[in-house]
Amino acid sequence: MPIEVLLIEDNADTRDVLKLMLEVEGAQVETAESGEEGVQAARRRAPDVLLCDIGLPDIDGMEVVRRLRSGHPGAMRCIALTGYGQAEDVRQAIEAGFDAHLTKPINLDQLMALLSADSSIDSARSIRVN
Repeated sequence: MPIEVLLIEDNADTRDVLKLMLEVEGAQVETAESGEEGVQAARRRAPDVLLCDIGLPDIDGMEVVRRLRSGHPGAMRCIALTGYGQAEDVRQAIEAGFDAHLTKPINLDQLMALLSADSSIDSARSIRVN
C-alpha cells in the first residue's frame, strides 16, 4: 500500500516538483498552498506523513504542526521542509512537534529514507540537509 503524503508548500514550482518526485517513488500525494488549507486537509484525510514548509503566508509550519499534534500526538510523521537550517531553527521545529527537519534544497534520497517504513523517528530528528 503506498504511503499517503500531505505536502504543504506555498511555492508552486517547489510544490509541483516535490509532488512529482514523490509520486514517481510511489507515494500518493495531496498538496496544500497554505497552512490553514493544510490543517483542513490533514484533518480530513489523516495522511501517513506531513511534509510542511515553515515559511507559509498565513500560519507558519510551526503552528500547523502544533494544531495537528494537539490531541493527536504522533498520529502522523511530520517533516519540516524549510530554508531555515540553523541549529536554533532545527530545535524550534522539533519542539513544535516535527519529527524531522530537512533544509532546502531537499535531497530526495534522504527524504525517501525518512518516508520509508523502516525509518525510525529517533534517527530522523537529527537529519539536516544543506
